[in-house]
Amino acid sequence: MDYKIIDAHAHLWLRQDAEWNGKRIVTLENGRSHFLGEEVQMVPPFMIDGRNTAEIFLSNMNYAQVSAAVITQEYIDGLQNDYLEEVMKRYPNRFFCCGMCEYFREDVVEQARALQARGFRAIKIPANRLKTDAVTVHLTDPKMVALFDFMEQEGMILSIDLDDDLSQIAEMEQIILTHPQLKVAIGHFGMATYPTFMDQVRLARYEHVMIESGGITWLYNSEFYPFHGAIRAIRQAADEVGMEKLMWGSDYPRTITAITYRMSYDFVSKSTELTEEEKAMFLGGNAARFYGLTDLVELPYIKNMSE
Repeated sequence: MDYKIIDAHAHLWLRQDAEWNGKRIVTLENGRSHFLGEEVQMVPPFMIDGRNTAEIFLSNMNYAQVSAAVITQEYIDGLQNDYLEEVMKRYPNRFFCCGMCEYFREDVVEQARALQARGFRAIKIPANRLKTDAVTVHLTDPKMVALFDFMEQEGMILSIDLDDDLSQIAEMEQIILTHPQLKVAIGHFGMATYPTFMDQVRLARYEHVMIESGGITWLYNSEFYPFHGAIRAIRQAADEVGMEKLMWGSDYPRTITAITYRMSYDFVSKSTELTEEEKAMFLGGNAARFYGLTDLVELPYIKNMSE
């Protein structure tokens, strides 16, 4: 490959200790977690203490020749702002980190302002987690609109995962229309295996909106590698809004319980259904432009001992 690869959707944490919708998420051992009432393999079993650190990820990135990664957040992992602030300072040319607010509180603008002061240039909203049995936070709530006002004014990027719900997609379109300069990255590839997939993709027809594929191998896990359905979804989205609107993301580390990190993108690089120019855009060029990533490291291919 004669282009650099950027992962537009990954996660880091030192420990999961969170609660969502009244249920706990707690790190166990051997890569497992107590997750919303059941025990699951949250990360690969070699992460025996559940610590999903920047150093482990960098080892995977270096092996897979991934130059940089955008670190997002999720309610099920707990707030990781403190750790991600350290990660940004320690590895400034490898990680672009999103801060996250507690959106069920009223002071979201104050939280965002504090995150900006700590060096965060993007905010993550796991909007699919804003609906609980007790309360729903709408993207059009006044406190959320005030947050988007602040982010647009300050040039902060919004990273957001939408629910597979037309009402939330409509709310997102309203925010985009009223905040035309707000840069938005929509995650999980628009929930490509759900009926509302193209409704999310069409949001990228607006100038500053992108779609990133974090979690796409999870969505197509039932068909498994080389994920022909995922390639068809990428092709369909590109035909609708243009390949320049799409970015690759791995959703590391959860997705690599089933596949290796390299496999999370090489089904794209090996595909015959995409041109080399399209692969270069999707796997790194678009993310570099959107996030303003420069000085990307050049990583050599290291031969496997078994080759």
